[in-house]
Amino acid sequence: MRRMLAPAALSIFLGLAPQASAGSGPAGEFCYWCVRDAIYADVSPIGRLAANPDIDESVKGPEIVAARADIHRLRALLGPVRPAQELCCYSRPRLDVR
Repeated sequence: MRRMLAPAALSIFLGLAPQASAGSGPAGEFCYWCVRDAIYADVSPIGRLAANPDIDESVKGPEIVAARADIHRLRALLGPVRPAQELCCYSRPRLDVR
């Protein structure tokens, strides 16, 4: 029974995750915070599954792989990390103290 429940729960979760992560706003833009929350929702079970010795490796292996694939897909939606703007003190010339 437990082996049937885990894949069923995974299929339900993966079926709902893309809808929650799409989170399009009124202007057709995606919601950054929705994608970030969906990534966190995928990261949390990975550690819990990997640390649980009661679950067989053949059961938790595909679940972890699917969660990681979803994380990579969601990170691709966010795009590359943009560097923060330089602070004013870094844009000034350096002062040499004698």
